[in-house]
Amino acid sequence: MLYLILIPLLVLVAYKFIYSEMHRFNLPPGPPSRPIVGHLHLMKPPIHRLLQSFANKYGPIFSLRFGSRRVVVITSSSLVQEAFTGQNDINLSSRPFQLTAKYVAYNYTTVGTAPYGDHWRNLRRICALEILSSNRLTNFLHIRKDEIRIMLMRLSRDTTHSQGGSCFTHVELEPLFSDLTFNNIVRMVTGKRYYGDDVNNKEEAELFKKLVYDIAVYSGANHTADYLPVLKLFGNKFEEEVKALGKSMDEILQRLLDECRRDKDGNTMVTHLLSLQEQEPEYYSDVTIKGLMMAMMLAGTETSAITLEWAMTNLLRHPDVLKKARSEIDEKIGEGRLIDEPDIAVLPYLQDVVSETFRLFPVAPLLVPRTPTEDMKIGGYDIPRETIVIVNAWAIHRDPELWDDPERFNPDRFKGCGSELCAYKLMPFGNGRRVCPGAGLGRRIVTLALGSLIQCFDWENVKGEEIDMSESTGLGMHKLDPLRAMCRPRPIMAKLLV
Repeated sequence: MLYLILIPLLVLVAYKFIYSEMHRFNLPPGPPSRPIVGHLHLMKPPIHRLLQSFANKYGPIFSLRFGSRRVVVITSSSLVQEAFTGQNDINLSSRPFQLTAKYVAYNYTTVGTAPYGDHWRNLRRICALEILSSNRLTNFLHIRKDEIRIMLMRLSRDTTHSQGGSCFTHVELEPLFSDLTFNNIVRMVTGKRYYGDDVNNKEEAELFKKLVYDIAVYSGANHTADYLPVLKLFGNKFEEEVKALGKSMDEILQRLLDECRRDKDGNTMVTHLLSLQEQEPEYYSDVTIKGLMMAMMLAGTETSAITLEWAMTNLLRHPDVLKKARSEIDEKIGEGRLIDEPDIAVLPYLQDVVSETFRLFPVAPLLVPRTPTEDMKIGGYDIPRETIVIVNAWAIHRDPELWDDPERFNPDRFKGCGSELCAYKLMPFGNGRRVCPGAGLGRRIVTLALGSLIQCFDWENVKGEEIDMSESTGLGMHKLDPLRAMCRPRPIMAKLLV
């Protein structure tokens, strides 16, 4: 009886609230909504394509309602620039509260989830100066090179075992890229290798990888209890699942932290943070350090692997681009040695291949949502405080007003495109104050790994197979069908093996 009374009452209250709000604010236009649920019933994946279709109908900025929460979607480079510059950027630098961040990200205290303020600025400073500075990234170059070399050796071993390495061999690339990026980040953070022939912690490694995947899925989930709090009266299985997920991740992070504390001589990000903890124990608490560890591991593992898979997919679909990239490497580097990270500066076409991959296949097609702390305006429309603001980067990256022939994979379009010119056209790592602090590291590992694969192997499509370009659902835009290819070692691999 209570529910029978409450539900009609809630419908009436919600209708009056929405009606009065529409007259109080000049909100962007949007599709018709239903009582209580708003537009939640329309949210069918892939969401970035759905939101692009709404933009085509309602304009580059439009409104939605997810239950009790307002949502504004931006699908315009000029509006992104307006939103993420000056005072607007400060006002729009907080995150909306969601259950996954509460239970997994230590109650919204990590660098990716904390509201804008002193704590977030301190975390950002730690990332910029203590963890991801150019000097520290250079200090970890040996890890990136070592893990890439291990990947190349593994790939060469697989091809050599098949007909002596003189013929093309069928290979699966997703496991290679996944192991490369997980090992690279976990070694930088804790000094441990999770994957390989010489490791003895495979069970923990597989659990960790599953947790990273699950967190990405739950973070991108369209969970109605985040938008309809009344549903918690009927129980909340999702909340219990997220709590368990956060508990499992915390146990792994605490175990890794304790291991680093016992091995104080190691040169890792955690040992460096532990030395800072000795100087400022009240600030560099274990929770703060675990939050930084998690931010690095979540942001730097699957994302780079996904980008590498999309990059190789496009090279296989465009042999002319692959040939041009290989010719540049052969001309500038030669076959006497393996490509090194400082060489990237003299390989502009390789950099453009990576940029074009970021454009067409951003790992995060929708940027991590923001929320304004005060009422503001974008594009002449009112954006009330606590509105969820979403930028559809995928749609902006394919906007025909910004890009010629936007659906075509064409790295040459980036020739002469400076970082300032492209800042609001290309945003795979976000934009404004909350741009991903690991953007530089992500570009380094992807570019060096991709260049090494091009330099060391010949590549072809699997005969008789057309590459499936379908995208997965969830927070990260995976390739739905894992990439398979044919490869054969080039002469430089013989030198590398020696």
